[in-house]
Amino acid sequence: MAERGARGLGRASVRVRTTLAAVLVVAIALLVGGIALVVLVRGALVDGLESSAEQRADTLAAQVRSTETPAARSDSSGGDEGRDGDEVDEDLEDEVWQVLDGEGRVVSSSQPLARPLPARDADAVRLPGGEAPYLVVTESAGDYRVVVAVSREEVEDSVAALVPLLLVGLPALLLLVGGTTWIVVTRALRPVERIRSEVEQITGDRLDRRVPEPASRDEVHRLARTMNGMLGRLQDAQERQRQFVGDASHELRSPLAGIRQTAEVARAHPGAMPEGELADAVLEESLRMQRLVEQLLLLTRADEGAVAAQRREVDLDDLVLTEARRVRRTGLDVDGSGIATARVRGDETALAQVVRNLVDNAARHATSRIGLGVHEDDGRAVVVVDDDGAGIAPADRERVFERFVRLDESRARDAGGSGLGLAIVREIVRAHGGSVEIGSSPWGGARVTVRLPGAVG
Repeated sequence: MAERGARGLGRASVRVRTTLAAVLVVAIALLVGGIALVVLVRGALVDGLESSAEQRADTLAAQVRSTETPAARSDSSGGDEGRDGDEVDEDLEDEVWQVLDGEGRVVSSSQPLARPLPARDADAVRLPGGEAPYLVVTESAGDYRVVVAVSREEVEDSVAALVPLLLVGLPALLLLVGGTTWIVVTRALRPVERIRSEVEQITGDRLDRRVPEPASRDEVHRLARTMNGMLGRLQDAQERQRQFVGDASHELRSPLAGIRQTAEVARAHPGAMPEGELADAVLEESLRMQRLVEQLLLLTRADEGAVAAQRREVDLDDLVLTEARRVRRTGLDVDGSGIATARVRGDETALAQVVRNLVDNAARHATSRIGLGVHEDDGRAVVVVDDDGAGIAPADRERVFERFVRLDESRARDAGGSGLGLAIVREIVRAHGGSVEIGSSPWGGARVTVRLPGAVG
């Protein structure tokens, strides 16, 4: 039963839960405060009553000590008024007193009583004929003892008058707190409801929509700004994904179209193509398509954060030297004099792909030679690749890192590549906590510089 009630409260709206919590907290505070108020008021009134009784007892004791005889009238009965036939007042006064001798007999009193007052201090004593308890105070006066009893009727009446006020005022205050909390929370959540309504209408095809941002600079405003920022990032990611899919489809259509065209020609004109040319064409286009698919898969791994997930120490100079030997076999002049020792921590396969892409890009645009360099600088490993080609204009040095971007569109696709090489370089370098930038080479071409955290750092 309790569990079902807790689930029901959990399903309640924020307004209901906030209002109930506020009312509960205030109710507990008011209950404790009300009880404390009653106790404090009662205690203050009792203290005042006790002070008054003590002053009266001191006055009577002073009179007894000054005359050395009991104050007020004496009772010849020796303190046994009720039994000796003296008339006993049925109604006690609010203040009564007695003077007792050493044996506890009443020698003087403010009015006849059925029995002597207790010869000790007491907070609440019931006396015959009294409607309320009496507070008793005693004071020594030589051979006598003065006993003063003061009625607590006014104390009880004051407390009794305070309790109904609290019983009426506290629930009214709780209603005021609950109503105020409900109104304030409703107004505070109104922008949230507008945001919710807007978000409900946002779909994958409507990521251009934004939630309303309230004018107040509070948490709801920051929430709206954060959601709009998230929607903006989702829209950018969706646009990049659509562009990526479109570009990838376009790039894959080219080798497939080449294979199909060659096969159709060979089928329509069996003797028109030399022997083996069909197989060579299909093999060439298949290899091109394979390289493109591998690059797309590598980019996907980079987007998913799988690149550099397993790190170990890698010698960058070994990777650069391997690529230098590979490119020299093509007849291109390679200057490797700037290669020094440098170690990093990362995915060796991914870093090898970075070096290969940079070297291939430089070789593709170089006129006659490229330069490769590796060194360490302030705890970071630096790879520098130069070429003596036409270079890259400053306005295009960031754009070339975008996917499927080729600055020379008039160039044949085989020569120009797929436009993914530098994009792959940036993604892998970023995954390793590094940076890549393009500048001008001393030879007049482009210089690509990659900086990676060193193995020690």
